[in-house]
Amino acid sequence: MPVPLNRRSFLRIGLTASAAVAAPSWLLAQAAAPDRVQQGRDAAAKTPIKTTKLADNVYLLQGAGGNMVAQTGPDGKILIDSSFSTAVPAIREALAALSKDPAFTLINTHWHYDHTDGNEGLHNAGFKILAHTNTKVRLSTPQSIKLFHLDLPAAPAGAIPTDVFSDTLTLKPNGDTIDLAHFDAAHTDSDISIHFHKADVLHCGDTYFNGFYPFIDESSGGNITGMVNASQKALTLAGPGTKIVPGHGPLGDKASLQSYHDMLAGVRDKVAALKTTGASEQEAIAKKPTAAWDDTWGKGMLSPDMFVGIVYRTV
Repeated sequence: MPVPLNRRSFLRIGLTASAAVAAPSWLLAQAAAPDRVQQGRDAAAKTPIKTTKLADNVYLLQGAGGNMVAQTGPDGKILIDSSFSTAVPAIREALAALSKDPAFTLINTHWHYDHTDGNEGLHNAGFKILAHTNTKVRLSTPQSIKLFHLDLPAAPAGAIPTDVFSDTLTLKPNGDTIDLAHFDAAHTDSDISIHFHKADVLHCGDTYFNGFYPFIDESSGGNITGMVNASQKALTLAGPGTKIVPGHGPLGDKASLQSYHDMLAGVRDKVAALKTTGASEQEAIAKKPTAAWDDTWGKGMLSPDMFVGIVYRTV
C-alpha cells in the first residue's frame, strides 16, 4: 500500500463505508454514519492507486481499501475487488493505463465494503460482478458489524453480484486458468480465493492480513478456526514462487503465509486452552497469550487484547 497500515489508520480507512463525495445512494440513506466511515471515504478519494506488475498481464492495485488484482487481455479486464466508491475514478484511470481492453468481470473476495463499495461505479463502467452466493445474500440485505458498531443497509441493484457460485468455479480468460474456491467461514462466511495458474498469483482476500493481527467478523460467521483452515488451504495452493496477495498489507509469498498460519494456529490453541480451564474472556486477555507474537503481528489494526477477545469468542 502507499503508506504502511497501522491500527489507527486501518480502523479509520480499511473497514469503512459511508457518505462522501460520489457516495452511492445506499450509504447516503444512513442518518448518522460513524466517523471512521466518513474518514475512510475521504481518504479513498485522495489516495492514489499504486500499480505493481506481478506477471505479464496481471497487476496488483493498492489504495485505501482492500488490495485489488487486475488481469488484462483480449477477453476483457478482470478485476478483483472494488475498494471504496470514492476510489472508482482512480481505479478506472489505473486500469486504462494498463491496456485498452474492455471491462469484463469484477470478482469480490467477500462482502465487506472496503472491497465492494466501488461495485456500483465499476458496474456502471461495464463490469459484471461475480462472487460467492453469500456475498450476494449479504449485499442484498441489511448487515451489521458489531465490533465496529456499524449498521449497513442493503446495496443497490448495481452493486450486487449478478453471477454467483457456491463452491468452486473455473474461468479461462486471457490465456490463463483462474480457479475460484470458497473457504468455509473464516473472516466472513463469504470468503473466496482466486488463483491465477499461469501467472502464479493467489489472492486470499481478508483470510490473509500480511503483517498484523487480522480482523475476524463474528457478525457474519467469521471464526478463528476457519481462519486457520483457510490459511492452510491457501498454503496447499501456493508454490515456492507464488505471489500471494493478502486482503490488506504488502504482497506476500508462501513463507510469509506460513508464518501467518503458524501465528493463527498458535494463538488459537493458547486461547482455547485458557477457555477450556474456565478462564473468562478478560482473564484470558490478562494472561497475554499472544506475547510471543506481538512484536511481529501486534502493531496493526487490532491490539493484541482485541485480537485475543475475538479469538476467545469464536474458538
